Amino acid sequence: MSKKNIGSTFDEFLSENATLDEATAVAVKRVIAWQIEQEMKAQNLNKTTMAKKMHTSRAALNRLLDENDTSFTLTTLASAAAVLGKKLNVELLAA
Repeated sequence: MSKKNIGSTFDEFLSENATLDEATAVAVKRVIAWQIEQEMKAQNLNKTTMAKKMHTSRAALNRLLDENDTSFTLTTLASAAAVLGKKLNVELLAA
């Protein structure tokens, strides 16, 4: 006896409730913040040093590392990547 899915997928549910884009943005931001934090730890960089190397404020870095704050500039992200010796790759994918 096979089970059939009843109802819609979770993505459809979120899309119907106009929250899919927001949920996706939060998920992406959490991954980005986590990657930056992990690399900072690996390179023994604290927030103050990282902000100085990025030529920005510690508050701006805190916003970048805040996994729930989805508003950040590509300039800030690119600056963090450069300081960490990483390359930033942004692309649009088919839905």
